[in-house]
Amino acid sequence: MMSVDKIGGLNPLNNVQNTKRTSSAAAYKSAPDSISVSDEAKEAAKVYYMNQVAAETSDVRADLVAALKEKIKDPNYLSPAVINATAERIMASYGL
Repeated sequence: MMSVDKIGGLNPLNNVQNTKRTSSAAAYKSAPDSISVSDEAKEAAKVYYMNQVAAETSDVRADLVAALKEKIKDPNYLSPAVINATAERIMASYGL
């Protein structure tokens, strides 16, 4: 009995196998990837970011403290007008 493996240097089974591989690969590429992020997760991300910024930011601005120390050394600076203006700003910052 004689068998023919290849005809004209080509294996006829390769065409059938390649067609199946190509069509099955195309089926996997049809749907794009996507994600959905809840509003709670978005809010948590904002809070996390704000906490990181707050942790990295100094509470004291040394340049302003130094400038104020220089102003206070002048005896004419602490007048009733300056004290009242400062008190008003402090009250306004607390919404009072």
